[in-house]
Amino acid sequence: MEVKARAPGKIILAGEHAVVHGSTAVAAAIDLYTYVTLRPSLQSDENNDKLTLQLQDLSLEFTWSVARLKEEIPYDSSNVSPSTPASCSTETLKSIAVLVEEQNIPEAKIWLSSGISTFLWLYTSILGFIPATVIITTDLPYGSGLGSSAAFCVALTAALIASSSSDKTSGDGWSSLDETNLELLNKWAFEGEKIIHGKPSGIDNTVSSYGNMIKFCSGEITRLQSNMPLRMLITNTKVGRNTKALVSGVSERTVRHPYAMNSVFNAVDSISKEVAGIIQTKDEIKVTEKEERIKELMEMNQGLLQSMGVSHSSIDTVIQITLNHKLTSKLTGAGGGGCVLTLLPALVSGTVVDKVVQELESSGFQCFTVSIGGNGAEICF
Repeated sequence: MEVKARAPGKIILAGEHAVVHGSTAVAAAIDLYTYVTLRPSLQSDENNDKLTLQLQDLSLEFTWSVARLKEEIPYDSSNVSPSTPASCSTETLKSIAVLVEEQNIPEAKIWLSSGISTFLWLYTSILGFIPATVIITTDLPYGSGLGSSAAFCVALTAALIASSSSDKTSGDGWSSLDETNLELLNKWAFEGEKIIHGKPSGIDNTVSSYGNMIKFCSGEITRLQSNMPLRMLITNTKVGRNTKALVSGVSERTVRHPYAMNSVFNAVDSISKEVAGIIQTKDEIKVTEKEERIKELMEMNQGLLQSMGVSHSSIDTVIQITLNHKLTSKLTGAGGGGCVLTLLPALVSGTVVDKVVQELESSGFQCFTVSIGGNGAEICF
């Protein structure tokens, strides 16, 4: 039976970089999704002994015979089960790398290798060697700091868990997974993220799995419940960045100026906690007043990120264009390019937003208008 799944991308509302140094960060789901369709092969199908991965947005397709997969990937049905998330061993990862290399990925798309390895690991770990076609599409730009890899891992895992379930009740539209399956999904997706990123924080896959918002500090993740609508304009500068180099740069600056940088990190911690408090509060405070406070905190956070040395001329351009229309922006994620958030107050006119988008796009940027804090992973039969 065909299964569809989707999982959202994410933004960092406050706390990026400082979180590495013990400060609090706040992340939220956005209504841009990665979609996975899983079609088990029928006996009558021509490819009923193959596993096929289609990346439709990139017009790429990869196919492995089940026999070839069994040659390279160790699988013990008595030890491996969908309900027991496990890490991919170094030996297995080497075997999977051979299978990926055999696909002759175009040089310009070689960055896909770790994602394809993750696909093979998650698929065979959860479903074994069942022939199928898996189709991936996404609203998210790759490598821009919006959690595209986590959304891929979460959506894929959701489809695999749903496909392995004995309960495949067909319903209308998208439905959320229950709490037990969400926890299982999040653990498997984290294992996938480890293949792609090495040592991920777990923020991206947790936001994508559960949706809404989370607070993260010193390895501890707390799920938040938003009590106010938030809309943002996300601008993708299309400027590639080296996250590892940016993180190292902040650490080096901290070694040179420990007292000053610790003050910066403490200030960011306070900003993140205040943002989380405003979003969660049920007090009868007007939405416009909450937005004004978040706007000020975003301005402060951006100033502190600039003092860490992680801004970029492209980010400054976006900030200036939006400021010309009395809108507030800050970078989100690693900085050095990547994406910029602009708060869209409830009372801002569509005409203003359209004009801002037009100016940004004419500068070569890519824009998305999103709602913040929506649903996490969902499935559809």
